[in-house]
Amino acid sequence: MTTTLQRRESANLWEQFCQWVTSTDNRLYIGWFGVLMIPTLLAATACFVIAFIAAPPVDIDGIREPVAGSLMYGNNIISGAVVPSSNAIGLHFYPIWEAASVD
Repeated sequence: MTTTLQRRESANLWEQFCQWVTSTDNRLYIGWFGVLMIPTLLAATACFVIAFIAAPPVDIDGIREPVAGSLMYGNNIISGAVVPSSNAIGLHFYPIWEAASVD
C-alpha cells in the first residue's frame, strides 16, 4: 500500500480573507458590501445610543429656545429623541470652507 502526500499550497492571509468573505458556504453571506456595511452600522448605532442618552439641547428654530431630547435632560424612553440640527452642518464643515480661502 502506498500513501501519497500532497503538499498543500498555503494562501496568504488576504487571499484567505477574500475567500471567506465571498464564500457561499458560510451560514451568513457577508460579501464585500457587508465588509463596509457592518462596521458602519455598528458605529452609527453606537453614536445614536450615546446621543440618545447624553446629547445636549439644540436650538432648532433659531429663537434661542433649546430643545432637549436626551435621557439626561429629563426625557424617558418614550419621549426621548435625537434632535437633528442644521447648524451641525456648519459646525462640522466650517474648517473646509475656511481653509478654501487664501486670506
